[in-house]
Amino acid sequence: MDSDLCLSAAITLSTVNASQGLPSFPPPLSHRLPRCLLLLPFCGTHHTNQASLIAAGGGDAGAEAMVLESVMFAILAERELGPKLYGIFPQGRLEQFVPSRKLDPEELSIPSISAEIAEKVAKFHDMRMPFNKQPKWLFGTMNKYMNQVLSLTFVRESHVRKFNQLMSYNLPQEMESLKSLLESTHSPVVFCHNDCQGGNILLLNGREDSDRQKLMLIDFEYSSYNYRGFDIGNHFCEWMYDYNHDKPPFFKVHTNNYPTKAQQLHFYGHYLSEFDKGFDNLSSADQLKLKEKMVEEVNRFALASHFFWGLWAVIQARISTIEFGYMEYAMARFDAYYDLKRRLGV
Repeated sequence: MDSDLCLSAAITLSTVNASQGLPSFPPPLSHRLPRCLLLLPFCGTHHTNQASLIAAGGGDAGAEAMVLESVMFAILAERELGPKLYGIFPQGRLEQFVPSRKLDPEELSIPSISAEIAEKVAKFHDMRMPFNKQPKWLFGTMNKYMNQVLSLTFVRESHVRKFNQLMSYNLPQEMESLKSLLESTHSPVVFCHNDCQGGNILLLNGREDSDRQKLMLIDFEYSSYNYRGFDIGNHFCEWMYDYNHDKPPFFKVHTNNYPTKAQQLHFYGHYLSEFDKGFDNLSSADQLKLKEKMVEEVNRFALASHFFWGLWAVIQARISTIEFGYMEYAMARFDAYYDLKRRLGV
């Protein structure tokens, strides 16, 4: 969720009434609610899940996805891993308005911020959630996306040209090759955020200079049980993309911002210290071995991040009304995929 959307959606209870199609509360409940809330309708933002709802078939499937998201949000709020939840209704939910701003991409590499993100992600991964724990989400979703992509047609000449270029890559065969690679790569299955980009990490007002507890993860619409390597690899990929531009294609790519090995090891150290309670008792040499193992795991799964969001962006280029260069973004993600594949030698 974009923090600008949070600011524009902050409301007081006096504006919540039935004439606006919003829920009304009985006096006892309304007296217990804070004066400032965030009204969050079930609709998408930059990494909108619109394509997932289409893939799910819409209708009852879409409604089920919204119910599951609300259940997940309530559990995360209760365990203080997200904003507080005050209520849900058919068109959305009322949640805590958190005075904050989203992180800029260049802030993701600041050591103290990267360390806290690692710790927050580790706590997220340590959650036990009442959902299917089989890691079906990644390639299940990618298969649905691929089927949609293969059925798309474009009219705009620039889109047609770029789409034909992507189709020349034989993406179905490439996805099978990627799947085989990842099946041979050990990665624990944990509860993942799956979209841990700067826009989904809030820097809390008044906590900017604190060493700890200055960040909050938001937007859990993609969260599911998945491979740990994808969640962290996806986060590392997001170091490269800056969505804060007001001219087409409304993003910039900084490939050199992908974390260095030293930056990755810094992240893994803080992650493992939080996730593995015995990690801090290991010798420095044994700690390094565990961190080194994560290097190959995460960088291989970073390939899946590029492929996943590349397919997603092609679909958005066809169906989204948001002013954003989705086809250009798809090209950028697939370019990054093949570049990383060459560097990894796989």
